[in-house]
Amino acid sequence: MFLLTRLDPKLKVVFLGTNGWYSTHLGNTSCVLVDSEKYYVVFDAGDGIYKLDNYVRAENPVKLFLSHLHFDHIVGLHAFAKLRFKQTVSIYGYKGTRDGLRIIRHPYTVPFSDLPVKVGIYDLHEGSHSLPFPVTCKLLVHSDSCLGYRVELDNRVFAYCTDTGLCNNLYELAENADLLIAECSLRLGQVEWKWPHLNPEDAANTAKQAKVKRLVLTHFDANVYGTARDRENAEAAAKKIFQKTIAAHDGLEMEF
Repeated sequence: MFLLTRLDPKLKVVFLGTNGWYSTHLGNTSCVLVDSEKYYVVFDAGDGIYKLDNYVRAENPVKLFLSHLHFDHIVGLHAFAKLRFKQTVSIYGYKGTRDGLRIIRHPYTVPFSDLPVKVGIYDLHEGSHSLPFPVTCKLLVHSDSCLGYRVELDNRVFAYCTDTGLCNNLYELAENADLLIAECSLRLGQVEWKWPHLNPEDAANTAKQAKVKRLVLTHFDANVYGTARDRENAEAAAKKIFQKTIAAHDGLEMEF
C-alpha cells in the first residue's frame, strides 16, 4: 500500500525589472513578483511594475513591499493608472512611507484616490509582522532608510535585499533561505562607500555564509552594467564562490 504525500506548491518568481538607477535596453528598474497559491507578493515598484497586470489574473491579494523611496524603486507607481485589479493593492514600507508617497498626486501623476485600483499604504517598523503570512523586515546599510525583507510562504523562505552594503541584518534576513534575491549594483571588485551597494563577490559570499539554497543577482547599476555580457561575467564570478547563482534579466521566470 502506498501513501500519497501532498507536495507543497512551488512558488513562481518573475523578474519584471532588473536594472538599478534607470531603464536601458537591458531592462526596467526594480520589480520582482512572487506568485504563490494565495497571494501575489511584489518587491519594489520600479518602472518594471507596468508589466504586473500580465501576471496577476486571479483575485488573490496583491502585497507590494517597498525597500525604500528612491525613484528607481517607486517610479512605476505612475503606471498604476493602467491597472484594473478588483482586489486592493496593499503597499508596505518603512515608517514614513505613507507620508513619502504623497508625491503621487497632481501635478505629477494621477493621485491614489483617483486610480481605478484601490490602494492601501502601511508603514512598517523593524521586526516581524503577520500580513497575514510571516514577514520580517530589517534596515540595511544605504544612503537613506532601506528595508530588506524575509518572507515565509507556502513552506518556503525567501529574502529580498537590495540597495545595501554588507551588514549583519543582510545575513540575518538571508539565513537558511530557500532563495536570496540580492542586489548587484557594483562591478567585480568595486567598492563604494558613500552609497553602499554589493558587488558579485559580496552577494555570493553572503549567500555562502548565510547557507541559502539559491542566489539570484538583480538591481544591476545601469551605468555599470551596459551589456548582457557584463551580467554574465558577474554571474560567473559569483559562481566561483557560490555555485547556485543566477544573474537575472527582465522576463526571467523560475520556480523554487
